[in-house]
Amino acid sequence: MEPPNPQQFQQFLSSVLSQRGPSALPYAEDVKWLIRQHLLSLIDIYPSLQPKTASFTHNDGRTVNLLQAVGTVPMVYLDRPYNIPVIIWLMESYPRHPALVFVNPTRDMVIKKPHPFVNPSGVVSIPYLQNWIYPSSNLVELVRNLSHFFGRDPPLYAKVHAHPSNPNPSPRPTPTPHPPPSTSFPNHSSPVGSSGIRPAIPPRPVQQPPYGAVKQDDWEEVFKRNATDKLLVDLHNDIVGLRNAQEKDMDGLFNAQGVLKQREEQLKQGLKEMQDEKEGLEQQLQMVLMNSDVLEGWLRENEGKVTNLGNVDVDTAFEPCDNLSKQMLDCTASDLALEDVIYSLDKAIQGGAIPFDQYLRNIRLLSREQFFHRATSSKVRAAQMQAQVANMAARTSQYAL
Repeated sequence: MEPPNPQQFQQFLSSVLSQRGPSALPYAEDVKWLIRQHLLSLIDIYPSLQPKTASFTHNDGRTVNLLQAVGTVPMVYLDRPYNIPVIIWLMESYPRHPALVFVNPTRDMVIKKPHPFVNPSGVVSIPYLQNWIYPSSNLVELVRNLSHFFGRDPPLYAKVHAHPSNPNPSPRPTPTPHPPPSTSFPNHSSPVGSSGIRPAIPPRPVQQPPYGAVKQDDWEEVFKRNATDKLLVDLHNDIVGLRNAQEKDMDGLFNAQGVLKQREEQLKQGLKEMQDEKEGLEQQLQMVLMNSDVLEGWLRENEGKVTNLGNVDVDTAFEPCDNLSKQMLDCTASDLALEDVIYSLDKAIQGGAIPFDQYLRNIRLLSREQFFHRATSSKVRAAQMQAQVANMAARTSQYAL
């Protein structure tokens, strides 16, 4: 059977990621294209892994339909190639959070216990997953790290099979170690096919050295492994410290960005208010300039008349047109004059020029007189309004005739 071409992968991923409604995959819309690119890059470099959709059950019993990459991860152990079967689940929060990786042993395999990166249930936890950084982390680098760490310490071994005893034992049997038969990992079916079946890692027979003998090579291997583990732990701690420091710096920068945005909005609002105020002042300036032009024109026209008249009495400069206007002018002048007198009395009492009882007596009298002038002004104003209305009505009836 011929393996499908990459176009079939693209069609499959485009179809499942573009679904809507209840059957839609629970990924954010803004990262679906990135998920598609991660899977296409993965199957391009590691054709032994294939994308699928399957149901995943959470610890709380919820079941969701998720994407997964199923297949084998190639590795090299003791200069021999092997394939480790794995399942890579893309959780709902992927790629902002790391994928969930399981080793998937067959019937003839067993998980190594204890293992530094694989727990007894098969969940893989390597530094790359712990230090996952969005959006730079991806599935290709994840599988490369899995191949590296599995090659240093394989997580799966072949089961040890019991062998029947010799039916015709000799009188003095000599035990001879029999290595168990090699088993193989069935390579998972994949849309692109697999590179073949690799033998599983056989369990190494434990050979006890003679009493008192210690192999120098074993000690060197232990020292190297311990030193490497110590360096990895230190590197991991340094990376975690740097990541925490970067997260704090990023939080500070985000807070500063929020403050700057608020200030930007305030500045924009203040600028808009200033522009509106400027437009209003310009309109007032135009009005003042127009009134100034009118007054200057009036002064130019009447300047010669004033020189011809000589000294002009202010009280006789303006002549009311009727009795109501004359009465209104007198009441307004008296009201303003009384207002000036009250103001002067206020200044005098503040300076101690008059006694307080005299101040109260004068204020009472002036306020009473000012009240009468203002009441008269109100009545005169009402009479003027009625006269204007009557005049307008007479003009309207005249035009109508």
